Amino acid sequence: MNPIIVALDVPNAAEARAIVAACGEHVGFYKVGLELFTAEGPAIVRELVGQGKRVFVDLKMYDISETVKRAAARVAALGASLLTVHASPQVVRAAVEGAAGSQLKILAVTVLTSCDQADLEAVGVTGRTVAEQVEFLAAKSLQAGAHGLVCSPLEVKRLRALTGPEAVLVTPGVRSLGEGHGDQKRVATPAQAMADGSTYLVIGREITRAGDPAAASLRIVNDLG
Repeated sequence: MNPIIVALDVPNAAEARAIVAACGEHVGFYKVGLELFTAEGPAIVRELVGQGKRVFVDLKMYDISETVKRAAARVAALGASLLTVHASPQVVRAAVEGAAGSQLKILAVTVLTSCDQADLEAVGVTGRTVAEQVEFLAAKSLQAGAHGLVCSPLEVKRLRALTGPEAVLVTPGVRSLGEGHGDQKRVATPAQAMADGSTYLVIGREITRAGDPAAASLRIVNDLG
Protein backbone atom coordinates (compact mmCIF):
# COMPACT_ATOMS: atom_id res chain seq x y z
CA MET A 1 0.00 0.00 0.00
CA ASN A 2 1.19 3.49 -0.85
CA PRO A 3 0.98 5.42 2.46
CA ILE A 4 1.44 8.88 0.97
CA ILE A 5 -1.25 11.54 1.24
CA VAL A 6 -0.25 14.53 -0.88
CA ALA A 7 -1.19 17.85 0.68
CA LEU A 8 -2.98 20.10 -1.78
CA ASP A 9 -2.02 23.26 0.09
CA VAL A 10 -2.79 25.53 -2.84
CA PRO A 11 -5.20 28.47 -3.30
CA ASN A 12 -7.41 27.17 -6.09
CA ALA A 13 -8.72 24.15 -7.96
CA ALA A 14 -6.59 24.81 -11.04
CA GLU A 15 -3.37 24.40 -9.07
CA ALA A 16 -4.77 21.37 -7.27
CA ARG A 17 -5.72 19.73 -10.57
CA ALA A 18 -2.23 20.37 -11.94
CA ILE A 19 -0.65 18.59 -8.97
CA VAL A 20 -3.03 15.64 -9.23
CA ALA A 21 -2.34 15.33 -12.94
CA ALA A 22 1.42 15.56 -12.38
CA CYS A 23 1.32 12.83 -9.72
CA GLY A 24 -0.63 10.56 -12.04
CA GLU A 25 -1.19 7.01 -10.89
CA HIS A 26 1.59 7.16 -8.31
CA VAL A 27 -0.66 8.88 -5.76
CA GLY A 28 -4.24 8.00 -4.89
CA PHE A 29 -4.81 9.97 -1.68
CA TYR A 30 -4.94 13.76 -1.29
CA LYS A 31 -5.42 16.20 1.57
CA VAL A 32 -7.79 19.14 1.16
CA GLY A 33 -7.14 21.64 3.93
CA LEU A 34 -8.49 24.99 5.03
CA GLU A 35 -7.05 27.06 2.20
CA LEU A 36 -8.30 24.96 -0.70
CA PHE A 37 -11.61 24.09 0.96
CA THR A 38 -12.27 27.75 1.70
CA ALA A 39 -11.47 28.69 -1.89
CA GLU A 40 -13.35 25.92 -3.69
CA GLY A 41 -15.74 24.42 -1.16
CA PRO A 42 -17.09 20.86 -1.24
CA ALA A 43 -16.87 20.76 -5.04
CA ILE A 44 -13.14 20.02 -4.99
CA VAL A 45 -13.71 17.05 -2.69
CA ARG A 46 -16.47 15.72 -4.94
CA GLU A 47 -14.23 16.17 -7.97
CA LEU A 48 -11.35 14.21 -6.48
CA VAL A 49 -13.63 11.44 -5.21
CA GLY A 50 -15.23 11.33 -8.65
CA GLN A 51 -11.79 10.66 -10.13
CA GLY A 52 -11.38 7.67 -7.85
CA LYS A 53 -9.10 9.45 -5.40
CA ARG A 54 -9.34 9.16 -1.64
CA VAL A 55 -9.62 12.47 0.19
CA PHE A 56 -8.50 13.58 3.64
CA VAL A 57 -10.53 16.65 4.62
CA ASP A 58 -8.33 18.50 7.10
CA LEU A 59 -10.58 21.16 8.66
CA LYS A 60 -9.78 20.57 12.36
CA MET A 61 -13.39 21.15 13.33
CA TYR A 62 -14.15 22.66 16.72
CA ASP A 63 -17.66 23.84 17.56
CA ILE A 64 -20.74 22.87 19.53
CA SER A 65 -21.73 19.23 19.22
CA GLU A 66 -24.75 19.61 16.94
CA THR A 67 -22.83 21.77 14.48
CA VAL A 68 -19.90 19.33 14.34
CA LYS A 69 -22.24 16.35 13.97
CA ARG A 70 -24.08 17.91 11.04
CA ALA A 71 -20.88 19.14 9.37
CA ALA A 72 -19.25 15.72 9.70
CA ALA A 73 -22.32 14.16 8.10
CA ARG A 74 -21.93 16.53 5.14
CA VAL A 75 -18.26 15.58 4.76
CA ALA A 76 -19.23 11.91 4.88
CA ALA A 77 -21.80 12.51 2.13
CA LEU A 78 -19.03 13.90 -0.08
CA GLY A 79 -17.32 10.50 -0.01
CA ALA A 80 -14.26 11.65 1.94
CA SER A 81 -12.19 9.06 3.78
CA LEU A 82 -10.73 11.07 6.67
CA LEU A 83 -11.76 14.18 8.62
CA THR A 84 -9.92 16.02 11.38
CA VAL A 85 -11.45 17.51 14.50
CA HIS A 86 -9.92 18.98 17.64
CA ALA A 87 -9.08 16.50 20.38
CA SER A 88 -11.99 17.53 22.59
CA PRO A 89 -14.11 14.55 23.72
CA GLN A 90 -17.47 16.20 22.98
CA VAL A 91 -16.27 17.31 19.54
CA VAL A 92 -14.94 13.84 18.75
CA ARG A 93 -18.14 12.15 19.87
CA ALA A 94 -20.25 14.48 17.74
CA ALA A 95 -18.11 13.93 14.63
CA VAL A 96 -18.17 10.16 15.05
CA GLU A 97 -21.96 10.29 15.37
CA GLY A 98 -22.21 12.40 12.23
CA ALA A 99 -20.01 9.99 10.29
CA ALA A 100 -21.89 6.87 11.43
CA GLY A 101 -22.80 4.50 8.62
CA SER A 102 -20.24 5.93 6.20
CA GLN A 103 -16.63 5.19 5.30
CA LEU A 104 -15.48 8.45 6.93
CA LYS A 105 -12.95 8.05 9.73
CA ILE A 106 -12.58 10.74 12.39
CA LEU A 107 -9.06 11.78 13.36
CA ALA A 108 -8.33 13.84 16.46
CA VAL A 109 -5.70 16.56 16.33
CA THR A 110 -3.76 16.89 19.59
CA VAL A 111 -0.75 19.25 19.40
CA LEU A 112 0.10 20.72 16.01
CA THR A 113 3.45 19.70 14.56
CA SER A 114 4.33 23.39 14.29
CA CYS A 115 4.19 23.70 18.10
CA ASP A 116 6.88 23.06 20.68
CA GLN A 117 7.14 23.38 24.46
CA ALA A 118 7.30 27.17 24.36
CA ASP A 119 4.11 27.28 22.32
CA LEU A 120 2.28 25.12 24.86
CA GLU A 121 3.42 27.27 27.74
CA ALA A 122 2.29 30.37 25.88
CA VAL A 123 -1.32 29.12 26.07
CA GLY A 124 -1.09 28.04 29.68
CA VAL A 125 -0.15 24.36 29.41
CA THR A 126 2.65 24.29 31.96
CA GLY A 127 2.14 20.99 33.74
CA ARG A 128 2.94 18.67 30.83
CA THR A 129 5.61 18.27 28.19
CA VAL A 130 4.55 18.24 24.53
CA ALA A 131 4.70 14.43 24.53
CA GLU A 132 2.63 14.20 27.72
CA GLN A 133 0.03 16.62 26.38
CA VAL A 134 -0.23 14.66 23.13
CA GLU A 135 -0.73 11.39 25.01
CA PHE A 136 -3.29 12.95 27.37
CA LEU A 137 -5.39 14.33 24.50
CA ALA A 138 -4.95 11.17 22.44
CA ALA A 139 -6.26 8.96 25.23
CA LYS A 140 -9.28 11.22 25.78
CA SER A 141 -10.04 11.25 22.05
CA LEU A 142 -9.84 7.48 21.67
CA GLN A 143 -12.12 7.02 24.67
CA ALA A 144 -14.59 9.34 22.91
CA GLY A 145 -14.57 7.11 19.82
CA ALA A 146 -11.98 8.66 17.49
CA HIS A 147 -10.86 6.27 14.75
CA GLY A 148 -7.35 7.62 14.86
CA LEU A 149 -5.03 10.55 15.42
CA VAL A 150 -2.93 13.07 13.60
CA CYS A 151 0.46 12.95 15.25
CA SER A 152 4.00 14.21 14.91
CA PRO A 153 6.53 11.59 13.77
CA LEU A 154 8.27 12.04 17.11
CA GLU A 155 5.18 10.74 18.91
CA VAL A 156 4.12 7.94 16.56
CA LYS A 157 5.91 5.10 18.31
CA ARG A 158 4.47 5.88 21.72
CA LEU A 159 0.99 6.52 20.32
CA ARG A 160 1.00 3.26 18.37
CA ALA A 161 1.75 1.48 21.64
CA LEU A 162 -1.10 3.38 23.25
CA THR A 163 -3.66 2.83 20.47
CA GLY A 164 -2.88 -0.68 19.34
CA PRO A 165 -2.80 -1.79 15.69
CA GLU A 166 -6.29 -0.73 14.61
CA ALA A 167 -6.08 3.05 14.99
CA VAL A 168 -5.34 5.22 11.96
CA LEU A 169 -2.23 7.31 12.65
CA VAL A 170 -1.68 10.09 10.13
CA THR A 171 1.67 11.82 10.28
CA PRO A 172 2.55 15.23 8.86
CA GLY A 173 5.96 16.77 9.45
CA VAL A 174 7.94 14.13 7.56
CA ARG A 175 10.91 15.16 5.44
CA SER A 176 13.33 13.01 3.47
CA LEU A 177 16.99 13.41 4.29
CA GLY A 178 18.29 16.68 2.87
CA GLU A 179 14.88 18.34 2.75
CA GLY A 180 14.18 21.53 4.70
CA HIS A 181 11.83 21.53 7.69
CA GLY A 182 9.73 24.54 6.61
CA ASP A 183 7.43 25.59 9.46
CA GLN A 184 7.48 22.18 11.12
CA LYS A 185 9.32 21.78 14.44
CA ARG A 186 8.84 18.07 15.23
CA VAL A 187 9.97 16.12 12.17
CA ALA A 188 11.44 12.77 11.06
CA THR A 189 12.05 10.93 7.81
CA PRO A 190 9.22 9.03 6.09
CA ALA A 191 10.98 5.71 6.70
CA GLN A 192 11.35 6.40 10.41
CA ALA A 193 7.71 7.45 10.77
CA MET A 194 6.48 4.29 9.04
CA ALA A 195 8.81 2.09 11.09
CA ASP A 196 7.40 3.66 14.24
CA GLY A 197 3.81 2.88 13.28
CA SER A 198 2.35 5.55 11.02
CA THR A 199 -0.53 4.48 8.78
CA TYR A 200 -0.28 7.41 6.38
CA LEU A 201 2.25 10.18 5.73
CA VAL A 202 1.10 13.66 4.73
CA ILE A 203 3.68 15.17 2.38
CA GLY A 204 3.39 18.54 0.71
CA ARG A 205 6.23 20.64 -0.66
CA GLU A 206 8.66 17.78 -1.20
CA ILE A 207 6.23 16.46 -3.83
CA THR A 208 4.10 19.42 -4.88
CA ARG A 209 7.07 21.73 -5.51
CA ALA A 210 9.23 19.10 -7.16
CA GLY A 211 10.05 19.44 -10.84
CA ASP A 212 8.52 15.99 -11.33
CA PRO A 213 5.94 15.27 -8.58
CA ALA A 214 5.35 11.71 -9.80
CA ALA A 215 9.04 10.89 -9.59
CA ALA A 216 9.31 12.54 -6.17
CA SER A 217 6.43 10.50 -4.79
CA LEU A 218 7.80 7.30 -6.29
CA ARG A 219 11.23 8.00 -4.80
CA ILE A 220 9.72 8.37 -1.33
CA VAL A 221 7.76 5.12 -1.67
CA ASN A 222 10.90 3.31 -2.86
CA ASP A 223 12.86 4.73 0.08
CA LEU A 224 10.33 3.12 2.42
CA GLY A 225 11.37 -0.27 1.10
